[in-house]
Amino acid sequence: MTTLEFSYSLNKLSSSLKPFALKLTRDIDDANDLIQDTMVKAFTNKDKFTEGTNLKAWLYTIMKNTFITNYQRMVRRGTFVDTTDNLHYINSSSVQIENGVFENFTMDDAHEAIEKLDDAYKTPFMMHYRGFKYHEIADRLQIPIGTVKNRIHIARKLLKEALMVYQHKN
Repeated sequence: MTTLEFSYSLNKLSSSLKPFALKLTRDIDDANDLIQDTMVKAFTNKDKFTEGTNLKAWLYTIMKNTFITNYQRMVRRGTFVDTTDNLHYINSSSVQIENGVFENFTMDDAHEAIEKLDDAYKTPFMMHYRGFKYHEIADRLQIPIGTVKNRIHIARKLLKEALMVYQHKN
């Protein structure tokens, strides 16, 4: 499919995306933005589209994934948009004061928990934490790769139990 044919097909399908975008966003302006983002991503990734497959389904998938990514980004930022006319950000980071005390407690407890691990678990875990791949750890420690994966898994499980006090409750 040529670029011109692909562009024509995208343009033809763009209006059929609006109901789905409205269902996701529940706002006409956000829906239009989502459609625009979807079209831009589809056009820039046209080489990833397999000719002969369902273009409309591909666009719906891009739209859904774009919406999810944008939603997760908004949640991570931790801001809430005031929907009044002036559109202020309620929890703007410019007015927050950071206190690193809790981070120090967390890191100290994490280091202490790691130190308490048996060397059989601590060594592969720390190597993986420092960026070594599983096969590199297996080669260096001269143990099977399955054993490396198992020991790292057990180390994570033990650390999760040791640091349970930091688990967020919803």
